[in-house]
Amino acid sequence: MLYAHITGWGMAVPETVLTNADLEKMVETSDEWIRERTGIVERRIAREGEYPADLATSAALQALQMANLSPADLELVICATSSPEHLFPATACLVQDRIGAVKAGAFDLSAACSGFIYAVQMAAQSIRTGALKNALVIGTENLSRFVNWNDRNTCILFGDGAGAFVLQASERPGGVLSAVLRSDGSGANLLSVPAGGSRFPASNETVHSGQHFIHMDGREVFRFATRVMAQSTREALQVAGLKVEDIHLIIPHQANYRIIEAAARGLKLPLEKFMVNVNRYGNTSTASIPIAVCEAVQDGRLNPGDKIVLVGFGAGLTWGALAAEWTGPLPAERRVNVRSFVWLARLRSLYRRLIRFIEGLLWGRREV
Repeated sequence: MLYAHITGWGMAVPETVLTNADLEKMVETSDEWIRERTGIVERRIAREGEYPADLATSAALQALQMANLSPADLELVICATSSPEHLFPATACLVQDRIGAVKAGAFDLSAACSGFIYAVQMAAQSIRTGALKNALVIGTENLSRFVNWNDRNTCILFGDGAGAFVLQASERPGGVLSAVLRSDGSGANLLSVPAGGSRFPASNETVHSGQHFIHMDGREVFRFATRVMAQSTREALQVAGLKVEDIHLIIPHQANYRIIEAAARGLKLPLEKFMVNVNRYGNTSTASIPIAVCEAVQDGRLNPGDKIVLVGFGAGLTWGALAAEWTGPLPAERRVNVRSFVWLARLRSLYRRLIRFIEGLLWGRREV
């Protein structure tokens, strides 16, 4: 029997920090007001020319190096994102090309802030069925590009960043133990970017009316989130045959400190059982859970053998929870220098573009 283990992890955040004090100069708000309602103190903002694939690539390479896995051994790349670089091609394909994952299929997954949990479960299922052995799952966001910086209810919340997991097959028990994925489209209007799709394509009207910005009914989303966080955690634990007291650490989606507090009350657990870093990064959507996992490992709060729950919610409405036994890297005979593959990937990408250019010239001449 095969198990899907999390063997590598990595994160990347922009260097630019936007503090509550900075926001006080931009919109009618205050540091005290933001802290009281959200727990956020600062967030990271992508600079000009820094995009989701850039952050995703950096996080992915860290995860591969941690797992000691060559990009050429990957068979699947899933990129969960609410702010893809394009409607198509998939941001995952851009990352696949940059890291040199020559054998991997790649696609984007859209489930808003729950997307990373959805993507990890899809990769884990593929591994458990024997369809593949190595997968890369990424959550990456440039949500600051979709924020209305004149709307004090949303501009205080969101930040940019990326996080990544490597999942690998092993006969050793552990890894991803269970997951529950849920949705309720009746609440689709509560959190959305209305325009930019085929229903409301970009136009002067959609741009001027602010339909390409994040729209949120904060009160309704808060009520929804506080209800489903504890509920889905219990469901995932039940499927895994675990109890709440078996869990070493819960890593929730970092949307709002008050929501995490409510989840702790709902599970009758001390807040110390939860990994919280929303104060430093704000809501980074699909990237928030893997970033929190990376920092939990760095802080010594997450070690091999620990049983954990990842839980999140988002637009859609979507929510989900995943129970896992933390593994760490699998034993390997030799060390892999992942960075060396990046240069090979760039050369291969240039070569393939050149070949297509030459083919275009040749076929173009024949058509004439």
